[in-house]
Amino acid sequence: MGFGVKFALTILAILFTLSVLADFIAPYPYDLQNRKAPYHPPTKVHVFEDGNLAYPHIHRYSLVDPLFKVYREDRSVKCRLKFFTLTDHGFKLIGVEEPCRLYLLGGDKLGRDVFSRLLYGSRYSLGVGIIGTIVTFLIGAVAGGISGYFGGRVDALMMRLVEILMSIPTFYLLLSLRAVFPLEMTSGQIFLMIVFILSFLGWAGLARVVRGMVLSIREKEYVLAARTYGAGTFRILRKHVLPNTYYYLIVSATLSIPAYIIGEAALSLLGLGIQEPEPSWGNMLSEVRSINVLSSHPWLLTPGVMIFLTILAFNILGDNLLRKR
Repeated sequence: MGFGVKFALTILAILFTLSVLADFIAPYPYDLQNRKAPYHPPTKVHVFEDGNLAYPHIHRYSLVDPLFKVYREDRSVKCRLKFFTLTDHGFKLIGVEEPCRLYLLGGDKLGRDVFSRLLYGSRYSLGVGIIGTIVTFLIGAVAGGISGYFGGRVDALMMRLVEILMSIPTFYLLLSLRAVFPLEMTSGQIFLMIVFILSFLGWAGLARVVRGMVLSIREKEYVLAARTYGAGTFRILRKHVLPNTYYYLIVSATLSIPAYIIGEAALSLLGLGIQEPEPSWGNMLSEVRSINVLSSHPWLLTPGVMIFLTILAFNILGDNLLRKR
């Protein structure tokens, strides 16, 4: 296993672990506001005091300029970090007592902890990528397998449908389909609809490739032997034809997941995806569309860094699987 694969698997393992354990790792709920601390900078964790090693602690921050959101660390107030502790928000990996507040990656305009929202938002962003890819590849593999194996009118009908879907501008269709859904939908319902939209758009191209592979596989000796022994059509498809496309499907899936994550992020960035106060990496990025906000509070760009790392890891993994083919 090369360095690239190890790096990709490590990044993905960390991301999915943080997502699953968000309730335990995130210091605060994703919707907990602190209107007295808008755009709070990342909190400095101190492990030295007067040049000597000390227990990890932080200091309280005071808002000295409400207009430009300038904060100053108040050294007179020290709060020790607590690990594996019971807080007002449940049992947490790390916590701190009042009057201090722990902002590992800073706060947003409502004083919400960016780090906590980043962890909770990963559930939607990563979930769309994984679930959407699974649904798309199931539909694409089955549709392409049936089209290639049966041929004739079935093949002609399904390929015309594929060509129609592939000729439609994807992004505009994405916006149009999302726009027809009711505005009062919950974030959970929106999540399912985004998965449906992305799956609906994504299966056509895959089905066309699988269909081409099946056209070749159906003429192999082991398929002809299965027909001779009286195996049914769907048994042949399930046991002999589609399994020979699995490697391509796995490699293609790792390269397709980033597209689903970007699709969700784009919708949420435009306000058509996951709705506030529930976070996703896309709607968290909507706050930095202003260059003034980005230049003054660069920690708000961390969801973009997470998207970049996730896409990079999946692309490295898919590229290495493709080379081993």
